[in-house]
Amino acid sequence: LRHLAARGCKVEVVPYWTTAEAILSLKPDGVFLSNGPGDPAAVAYVVETLRGLIGVVPIFGICLGHQMLGLALGGKTFKLKFGHHGGNHPVKDLRTAKVSITAQNHGYCVDIATLNKKEVELTHMNLNDNTLEGIRHKKFPVFSVQYHPEAGPGPNDPTYLFDDFIGL
Repeated sequence: LRHLAARGCKVEVVPYWTTAEAILSLKPDGVFLSNGPGDPAAVAYVVETLRGLIGVVPIFGICLGHQMLGLALGGKTFKLKFGHHGGNHPVKDLRTAKVSITAQNHGYCVDIATLNKKEVELTHMNLNDNTLEGIRHKKFPVFSVQYHPEAGPGPNDPTYLFDDFIGL
C-alpha cells in the first residue's frame, strides 16, 4: 500500500468479504490483491468476487492475491513440499529475461498445467524449482506475481510492477 500511495494513488482498503458490486461502486481505477496466509482454495468466495472484476477494472495481485487470481482464471493450486520462504529467491521475468532476487513467504503455488494458455501468459518463473511466479491475462489488464515486490530485497528490486499497474 505504501508503494501505491508513494506513487500518488488514493488507496482504500476493503475487507476480503467485499463483493465485486461493492468494490465497483467505489469506482476504483484498479484493484490490488494483497498477500495473506493460508490455502487459496479455502477462499472460494474471493475467487468469485475476482471473476466479477476481471475485464471490468485493472487488477494486480501479489502472493495470495496471485494464487486467488490464478484460481479465478480457471487454474488450480497445490501445496509446495517445503514452501518458499525468505529473501533470496531468484525469479526470471520471461518477457525480459531479467532475474530479480525476491522475498517470498508462501506454501502454495498455481499449477502451470491447469491454466488456459490461450488466455493466460506465464510471465515469471522461480529459478530454484521452476514453479510459476507470475501471470498476465492476454486480453484484460490483469497480472500477478507470487513473490513480494514491495519487499525489494535485491539490487534490482521488482518494484517496477507497481508502475506497470498504475500504467494500466
